[in-house]
Amino acid sequence: MLILAFDTATDCATSALVADGIVLGERMSQAQLLLGDVDELLRAAGVAASDLMGVVVGTGPGSFTGMRIGLSVARGLGLALGLQVAGVSTLDALATCTEHAFPVIDARRGEVFVPGPRAVRPDAVVPPPGAICVGNGARRYRELLVGRGAEVPADDSRLHSPRASLHASVATRFEPADLVEPVYVRLPDAEMLLA
Repeated sequence: MLILAFDTATDCATSALVADGIVLGERMSQAQLLLGDVDELLRAAGVAASDLMGVVVGTGPGSFTGMRIGLSVARGLGLALGLQVAGVSTLDALATCTEHAFPVIDARRGEVFVPGPRAVRPDAVVPPPGAICVGNGARRYRELLVGRGAEVPADDSRLHSPRASLHASVATRFEPADLVEPVYVRLPDAEMLLA
């Protein structure tokens, strides 16, 4: 089964082409470059978009704009190519990157996203014993998390990126593209200002 997977919820957008569990190619860039990355993955593998059998998209939580880009591309490809789409939480994908991984995503505004999913202040994060904190929030709040007994890999470690190949490996439920929804956790800034 040939799957295209991508996640644009964090500051590092990732995309991957996976065939029967084997990663044919993977790219890391920025959300606004996603379609170019997808095109390059397909070309490098020598396959056409019509060969795809499904799309897996990261549903967040993360950047509102980033998540909207990813979901728009997933829905567009799903509808145009008649493909089913699987939504996978960015936190869930990060949690599979290594044993004892505890994902921490920078939520900005002095908060992080952690499993639940929840948005909390960094000083409220209590990693489980033996946790390896991964994600851009773990990099940003390294000192605090290490002080709480967690391990945080080096800043340049691949463990901090919600690699799209991880999304493809945990995707289980494919459905019509328009049914996949983002995981926002909190209201958009614009709605908070109006409240």
